[in-house]
Amino acid sequence: MTQTIAALQAALQQSQANEARYRLLLEYSSEISWMADCATLQLTWLSPAAERQFGYTLETARTLAHSLLKDLQARLARYSDGDLSRRRLLRETELAHADGRTVPVEIESTLILDGNGVPTTVVGVVRDLSARRELAAQQKKFASMLSHEFRTPLSTIDGAVQRLEMTGAHHDEGTRKRYRKIQTAVDRMLAMLDEYLSPDRMASIGRERQPNEVNPATLLQTAAEQAQRRRKQVTVRTEGLPQWMRCDPAGVRLCLEILIDNAIKYTDDNIPLELVGRIATEGGIELLVRDHGAGIPEADLPKVFEKAFRGSNAAGVAGSGLGLYMARSIVDVHGGTVTARNVSESGTEFRIWLPVAANAGKSLARAGASSDNSPDAS
Repeated sequence: MTQTIAALQAALQQSQANEARYRLLLEYSSEISWMADCATLQLTWLSPAAERQFGYTLETARTLAHSLLKDLQARLARYSDGDLSRRRLLRETELAHADGRTVPVEIESTLILDGNGVPTTVVGVVRDLSARRELAAQQKKFASMLSHEFRTPLSTIDGAVQRLEMTGAHHDEGTRKRYRKIQTAVDRMLAMLDEYLSPDRMASIGRERQPNEVNPATLLQTAAEQAQRRRKQVTVRTEGLPQWMRCDPAGVRLCLEILIDNAIKYTDDNIPLELVGRIATEGGIELLVRDHGAGIPEADLPKVFEKAFRGSNAAGVAGSGLGLYMARSIVDVHGGTVTARNVSESGTEFRIWLPVAANAGKSLARAGASSDNSPDAS
């Protein structure tokens, strides 16, 4: 008997502790949790976040309740007719704040069934999408800015090279070959603006799991080979990289090219560059671009990835201040980070960190699997 009472007391204490934890989670969660009765079609519970974010309490939430439950009766009817897809729903809409403005939200809700499989309660959460919409707007603005800043000079170069090819029949083969290389580079950048860096494309990278995978060691080696056309002393060192990483290969290549180009522009021709790829201590992988130049002025380091920022050492160096901003935007939508620091032995180190799934690339192990491991893929 004593043991039974002790067990009941322990169970009660555990239940009370769990209740306290759940209350804390609901009290401080940024998501609004709610509950409604399927029989009365009435809102029965609303978490404290509703008052913080929308100005509503359960007693004053008539407008909010109407938005949350307006389709519940039809949903229950469809579920009872056998449409099991109606048990859990996820939709985006707009909800009215108590002050009259509208807020974009995502509403996720689930029907809770009784022992006979009949819906009795619907529970759900409301997530404010304002920050996500703002990010999407910034990405669209960024893509438009890229088009404005780069398309005009690229089109000018494109037209000039075409004229040189048409009027340069008397030029030697080496010169004509250089024209074709310029034309190829311009075509690639224009295609990148049209396809990869469009607003919809930039937004989709962050939303969707990428189907493309690339060998990171090959990615670095290709970047080094392209850089060696401008700087002979470019080396690559890799340490324990996975065979594959999931990413948008064209985007990561472009990010590396921007960082390498930055290192080449701000160091003398005899300064070596080093590309390093390895497993990061916090998980994922890191791709490093190191030079042994004078470094970035310390006051400029926190600002180097800001849009249109040009450092105090940029006088006389061509540029728009958009390259590093573009690199950060690409890494951001991959869920990674890019940072810069001056290393003690002199020089600058740019570090790209990217998350890598533990099972990335397993689907590509079989013969004939598709991947993007070609240096010229875009």
